[in-house]
Amino acid sequence: MPTWFRITGRLEGFSFLALLLIAMPLKYYMHIPAGVKIMGPVHGFLFLAYCASAFWLASEQKWSVKQQILAYLAAVFPFGTFMFEKKYGIEPLAEPCYQEISK
Repeated sequence: MPTWFRITGRLEGFSFLALLLIAMPLKYYMHIPAGVKIMGPVHGFLFLAYCASAFWLASEQKWSVKQQILAYLAAVFPFGTFMFEKKYGIEPLAEPCYQEISK
């Protein structure tokens, strides 16, 4: 899958976890709402970017309806985008930077 889809998915996943694990406890336990005011819109933008990129990639690569629904649901659940990436065999971001030398 294209690198931009993987990056968007990972950024969306990390922003969701930051919102749930850092910003929300700061707001409700320490009464510091600044984290939610910052991370909320950032996560919202990344959520929309992920859904748009999933829609575009699904139409380009002719994903099944099941795979499309799973891609959208992955954005709603914590760790969902990471599990979707692992389940559908998305290759790592870095390619090996060496070449075999023939003798």
